[in-house]
Amino acid sequence: MSKKKRLMQGNEACSHGAIYAGCRFFAGYPITPSTEIAENMANLLPKYGGYFIEMEDEIAAMGAVIGASLGGGKTLTATSGPGFSLKQEHIGFACIAEIPCVIINVMRGGPSTGFPTGPSQSDIMQARWGTHGDHPTICLTPSTVSECFTETVRAFNLSEKYRTPVIVTYDEIVGHMREQFIVPEPGELEIINREKPSCGPEEYRPFGTWSNVPDVPVLAPFGEGYRFHVTGLNHRDDGFPTNDGKLIDREERRMMRKVNSQIDDIIKIESINIEDADIGVFAYGSTARSAKRAVKMARENGIRAGLLKPLTIWPFPEKEVFELAKRVKAIIVPEMSLGQIIFEVERTSKGKCDISGINSVDAEPISPSMIFDAIKKFK
Repeated sequence: MSKKKRLMQGNEACSHGAIYAGCRFFAGYPITPSTEIAENMANLLPKYGGYFIEMEDEIAAMGAVIGASLGGGKTLTATSGPGFSLKQEHIGFACIAEIPCVIINVMRGGPSTGFPTGPSQSDIMQARWGTHGDHPTICLTPSTVSECFTETVRAFNLSEKYRTPVIVTYDEIVGHMREQFIVPEPGELEIINREKPSCGPEEYRPFGTWSNVPDVPVLAPFGEGYRFHVTGLNHRDDGFPTNDGKLIDREERRMMRKVNSQIDDIIKIESINIEDADIGVFAYGSTARSAKRAVKMARENGIRAGLLKPLTIWPFPEKEVFELAKRVKAIIVPEMSLGQIIFEVERTSKGKCDISGINSVDAEPISPSMIFDAIKKFK
């Protein structure tokens, strides 16, 4: 991939980002509006010595991704709402077994089959709480075609570094829009590969041989002389199940801590005109694009508005929202749902300002004028 300006669809850029990051295995099942990712991976992977497999369903696809990752590969699957629901049990397995992999969820209308070709942002809480039990979640939310590329690369880096599944979720508009962007040259973006054990197979413990990152164990690839047990049960450091409550508690807390203690490395935010803002907007995905235009409209009309756009939605950027809430009269939260992330904004603003939502589930984007009208109410 030479460094030149390319016209790409969001889903296409996501595929190229995965290849750039070193992904060499994709398993999936076609589902609108993410199918172009599978199509592009089927075309690209053989050219880079990789493997593409279309599985019989979303559950099997997630299982194949887990297995290939345990074999040492960087792995990807892509889906939309109904398929994301089916993947949840295996995502939970990947969490407790600490298996790195990347899951793309291109959001569409729901629930159930819903509106397959319409945009939505109603899976954002499912990304955090979709699988059961206490578990860490890293979820990235690009809003441009360029970000579909770079955030997919970052997703693989975070997954490999923290030995955890990472979700990239964006709505149908971002997935299907086309924009020009400059494709990074090889080596231009940092690529992180999982650390391999320096000890021999006899000394290795899959959950007790530590990497250079705090609380993250080293994952040895099967097929390179290391044999170890992997289970969805709570386990000892050798991977075998345990009923020891103190050990279970310790390991659960470690899994959460390995992500929550690295917030500054994981959270990424874009801010526009928030330094002197009287009114803030918190928006992600395609809605952030409308919000960016609405903030510009407000500034042109003498209203000091600013935008906080998260590229990491989980862990939630609590510190950044609280700092904004202390400075503004209100934070407006537009989202293509009947209200999900607004509750996190309310929680983390701690009553410092008014919080107002704009909610839409009519399969149409939230327009800049809708956000601008909400801004004017607080001027």
